[in-house]
Amino acid sequence: MTLPYDLFPLLAVLVSFVATFFIVASYRNPNVREGWTLLAAVVKFGLVAAMLPGVLAGEVYETNIVTFLPGIEFALRADALGMLFAFLASGLWIVTSFYSIGYMRGNDEINQTRYFAAFAVSLSATMGIAFAANLVTIFVFYELLSIATYPLVAHDEDEEARSAGRKYLVYTMFGGGVLVLAGTVMVYWLAGTVAFTAGGIQELANADPGLAMIAFFLLAIGFGVKAGLMPLHQWLPVAMVAPTPVSGLLHAVAVVKSGAFGVSRVVLDVFGPELVFNLSLPWGFSAGLVLSTIAAITLTAASLIALRKDHLKQRLAYSTVSQLSYIVLGLGLFGWYGLVGALLHIPAHAFMKLTLFFCAGCIHVETHTDYISEMAGIGKRMPVVMGAFTVAAAGMAGIPLLAGFVSKYYMLIGGIQMGAELTPVAYYLVGALLLSGVLNVAYFWPVVYTAFFEAEDDHDAKPLVDFRLGGERRSTLAATDGGRPSDDEESGATDDATDEADGDATDDAPIPDAEGSDGADGTDGPDGAGDARTDDEGVIRPDFAASGRDFSKPAERVDTGDYAVDQRPSDADVPFGVGRSADTDTSDDHDDTRDAHASHDDGAHGQDDHGDGGHGDHDDGHGDHDDGHGGHHGGPPPGGWERIRGLDALRGRESTWFMLGPILTAMTLAVMLGVIPYEMGFLELVEFIVDTRLPEEVARP
Repeated sequence: MTLPYDLFPLLAVLVSFVATFFIVASYRNPNVREGWTLLAAVVKFGLVAAMLPGVLAGEVYETNIVTFLPGIEFALRADALGMLFAFLASGLWIVTSFYSIGYMRGNDEINQTRYFAAFAVSLSATMGIAFAANLVTIFVFYELLSIATYPLVAHDEDEEARSAGRKYLVYTMFGGGVLVLAGTVMVYWLAGTVAFTAGGIQELANADPGLAMIAFFLLAIGFGVKAGLMPLHQWLPVAMVAPTPVSGLLHAVAVVKSGAFGVSRVVLDVFGPELVFNLSLPWGFSAGLVLSTIAAITLTAASLIALRKDHLKQRLAYSTVSQLSYIVLGLGLFGWYGLVGALLHIPAHAFMKLTLFFCAGCIHVETHTDYISEMAGIGKRMPVVMGAFTVAAAGMAGIPLLAGFVSKYYMLIGGIQMGAELTPVAYYLVGALLLSGVLNVAYFWPVVYTAFFEAEDDHDAKPLVDFRLGGERRSTLAATDGGRPSDDEESGATDDATDEADGDATDDAPIPDAEGSDGADGTDGPDGAGDARTDDEGVIRPDFAASGRDFSKPAERVDTGDYAVDQRPSDADVPFGVGRSADTDTSDDHDDTRDAHASHDDGAHGQDDHGDGGHGDHDDGHGDHDDGHGGHHGGPPPGGWERIRGLDALRGRESTWFMLGPILTAMTLAVMLGVIPYEMGFLELVEFIVDTRLPEEVARP
């Protein structure tokens, strides 16, 4: 007996939801729990992949669950556009599941059962968005995705995590969701249906243009909240307090992609590309051009902000805001090339950004280093990870033979074609694309340069991060005499020591000599010295014997407070950064933590011991658990990074293969999409989608 293919969209949604119960029931045995996660991921991908050949042949698989009103149904349908998102998300869930096991165990995270359960529900909601047959269905799953991902954002359960979770819900559920619902009501009022139709709902073309335009922007902005369009993007950088696999889920697979996918549905299957271009606004702008202009402003502004972010995940967060705007910008370009580039950037960005976040998480687990200014020379400690980071960063910048180049090339051609044939305004969008490519290089290159071409003991603090123009020479090596002073010392003695270290005391205060005077007025100095002594050339030579200091011993180490690891004004909004350590109770543990992680560099991770079920008590809390959010100082250990050779890295000394495997897999997918996009199936699928959405006169060239 074979199941009808029409049930496959429903089964693809349900499989991970059902797996959630087995995951929760297996909380006492982590190996079984994570086995259910992997099994559900593989089954889900198999169901989606089984529908792909039929969809490419023009088949549509639909399951009607319930009808609320005429024209309003709760239904699932697997068409070409939905298959693009579903195939991508289900495939990357397998990769992310393996990575999550390595990350959560390696970082000794709390509440791991809740994490995997919420992860599974999130993927069910994502499949529902992908296979939604109409606006009502996609709205339901859109809101369910916000609810399911809240425990992931607030995973750490501290005040900062809960605050980030609340902001996430306010923006995506009560902000974007309300706009989507309002737009859905207006579309039903204008057209009498909310069903997705390839090329757009015909009744909307005959509706009042003003009302149709209002409905369009309600839906586009509502979905654009999850896509990170400015100024509704603030939830996204704050959500970086979550564990790194969650960041990968939010930024590469599910949440932001659901927003971009929702905008795609609105442009291609609700209003249609032709109507979006014909909805006119003053000064020659159409609704599509306004949407593209908002995206162009977002991608430029987000790239400029990313330049100033020293926290690696924060820089990647603003990079996501920028890169998702490429998709929205391309959707506003009326033409074959622009739409192909926009849809192809969905998988391209997913592969590249997932690689980058996986690398950032691996760096955190293995070295507890989160700040770029602390990563000088880290390439010799993590050659494979930083090599993969470099490849993915190059792809984000649009370097040829990588995924980002192909999608951006199509969008550039689409913008030039639209500017030459339809409206010169499109040329400005082309300029924004080119400028953003340059800015991508500008904010990714410092990470690569710092990792591979800087030394721990002679590190150039980059002027585009937190430092004055021209940079500053710094050492990121940890102190070998006990580290930084305690909070009590910092509050008093350190202030005076800072002035001394900066030279203020030397410049302004009189120099005592052995006679007990501090200057020409003959008053007694602090040491009872007399007038300042001079040599034969009239140069003041202080008598060091009168200072009371034993110069046979090294001078006391002074933290002046102006090092890259101490001052991060651009990251003042990061509640879990190093600069906030004075507000926590973890300062007394800094030295112990740094020593512990210095020994962590020897590559002995203890991962192999996790298979015996000893992690069953993780859900009860960890007590002294420190995942790097509590003011831990990263950077190289005393003596600098240990150099790990290629073969040693492949043997698991750099990190476990639960993390290295997914990193290399995502990187390989990014390379393959740039070299053989047709053979991977994505470009063929995208071209099929666009061909069925455009009118004949503007179809494939």
